[in-house]
Amino acid sequence: MPNYFPAEWHPQQAIQITWPHPNTDWAWIIDEAQAFYYKLAKTILTLQNLVISVPNKELQKELEYSFKDSKFECRIYICPSNDTWTRDHGPISIFNESLLEIQDYQFNGWGNKFEAQLDNQITPTLFKDGAYKGAHLKKHHFVLEGGSLESDGAGSLLTTTQCLLNKNRNPRYAQNEIENLLKTQLGCDNILWLEHGDLIGDDTDAHIDTLARFTPNNGIVFQGCQNPLDEHFSDLNKMKEQLRSFRNAHDQPYTLFELPMPNAIHEDLGTTEEQRLPASYANFLILNTAVLLPVYNVPQDKEAIDVMTLAMPEHDIIPIDCTLLIRQYGSLHCITMQIPTPIRETSKA
Repeated sequence: MPNYFPAEWHPQQAIQITWPHPNTDWAWIIDEAQAFYYKLAKTILTLQNLVISVPNKELQKELEYSFKDSKFECRIYICPSNDTWTRDHGPISIFNESLLEIQDYQFNGWGNKFEAQLDNQITPTLFKDGAYKGAHLKKHHFVLEGGSLESDGAGSLLTTTQCLLNKNRNPRYAQNEIENLLKTQLGCDNILWLEHGDLIGDDTDAHIDTLARFTPNNGIVFQGCQNPLDEHFSDLNKMKEQLRSFRNAHDQPYTLFELPMPNAIHEDLGTTEEQRLPASYANFLILNTAVLLPVYNVPQDKEAIDVMTLAMPEHDIIPIDCTLLIRQYGSLHCITMQIPTPIRETSKA
């Protein structure tokens, strides 16, 4: 078989996260951030294995003790980091023939907005230390983030022009060159380019995982906006119209599931100015048997849970309060990365 980019619901051997520490951008709320990560890790470890990278031996020992009695395995590796956005500095996994191949693309802090030199070394360091079972490593010089890509596992890849065509990533590449690269390296024949959709406060230049996500059975869940007075209304409704026009690799339309727009949440910047935070229900994480859904303590949370229950009926929907995460302008999917189970092991199950 040629290169194959599995969907997120392909069986997973583990979820990977990078632990917050005082040298990350979480420093100003480090106690709250570490408490959130601890609770999230506990939740994941009731469902499947977890891989954690930490900056030092002391924290490694502390977390090994904290998680030693977990239902599933927790493997902790020492690896310095600039920050904790594992979706973007973590590995992008494909299958080359039947071999699991970890794609080590370059991460430049979303267009050189932030320091990322340490983050860029996490994937090869964890690979060398044996974090990715049954995998090979392939290094690329192309800048590419996991949050900018969505695969349906059937030949289609969903992304945004605002991110992948941004000159702060790969300025020498034209759109057709990027498309050919994605087809060759990831094995996707059908590249779907969203030209609309962007959340205020998002540092990533419109990552797809804040906007629209594939689901099993040929579905797309997307972040809608139903309030004409909301500043996102026009752009997100143009995005909805474009999603309606998309076809899969077999020329079939997708079934669409529209998420509500959470009430606007703002961060007080200490002056008269407030920053709207990029709260999105589309930034959910698919696990083997469950979906971890970000919620924000707003009235729309229940509707979002109901939509996800319709879109992912074979998974349990577990709401996770992510009001802390959006204070750093990301959410649940942004801080995690799934590691697929090798195909041979999947076929044996």
